[in-house]
Amino acid sequence: MDFETLDYAVKDSILTLTLNRPDRMNAFNGVMRRELIQAFDAADADDDVRVVVVTGAGDRAFCAGADLEKGGDTFNRDKRAQEPDLDRLRDGGGTVTLRIYECTKPVIAAINGAAVGVGVTMTLPMDIRMASSNARVGFVFARRGITMEACSSWFLPRLVGMQQAAEWVYTGRLVNAEDAHRGGLIHSVHAPDELLPAAYALAREIADNTSAMSAALNRQMMWRMMGADHPMEAHKIDSRAIAFMGQSADVKEGVTAFLEKRPAKFTMKPSQDMPDFYPWWKEREFE
Repeated sequence: MDFETLDYAVKDSILTLTLNRPDRMNAFNGVMRRELIQAFDAADADDDVRVVVVTGAGDRAFCAGADLEKGGDTFNRDKRAQEPDLDRLRDGGGTVTLRIYECTKPVIAAINGAAVGVGVTMTLPMDIRMASSNARVGFVFARRGITMEACSSWFLPRLVGMQQAAEWVYTGRLVNAEDAHRGGLIHSVHAPDELLPAAYALAREIADNTSAMSAALNRQMMWRMMGADHPMEAHKIDSRAIAFMGQSADVKEGVTAFLEKRPAKFTMKPSQDMPDFYPWWKEREFE
């Protein structure tokens, strides 16, 4: 697929989605917002994509945050041209994170450099964040006179705890990769030239060994339960999902392959084989 701000490349069931504005440190703008949503739409529709790896072009930045070329009016919606497909009252970064949150594929962030503002908040609904030892992250909103965005007030405290989230957000300081790892935001830290190979190795393990349907359902089950108020909510959806998959072609193949001591060849496709209760979170009540 051809994009202006992204590079979209699928190889061996892994989609590498590269933020590609290296001359602007891959800064986020309206075009990138629209294209990220389109890219995740395409990934969900393509059953050849098993895992998404998101990284940045160049060696300086993953994404340096919002493009500040408009100066002091960068965040003033009344003084900039409105994007025709965006509600004036909605935060653009939030439309991206919500789309990633809805994704049916595992998403790995390979943070290769600076990830600031929306450059880091867009990674919060991704499942695993791996970072270069050169990476820096910053929730710098208070230092720019704005507030948290991209749904980060929901994601960040759930991922790292309220106390750690408060420290990073209140100070707005840049945090190095090791400190972000210790704080629970980053899964692992790698030498710069080892980051993408490590991300691909993890993606390869997922793609080669697991059912795409299991991955899709498990991803949404875990994310949706982060906001549940009782384990009974997990029991409700666990019961429906295990009953559906328990009589599926994939479970038959998975068990048979285990007994025959061979790699499984799963055939179910999330784009067309989702259970009739999906998406269950849009129901008003459990039936």
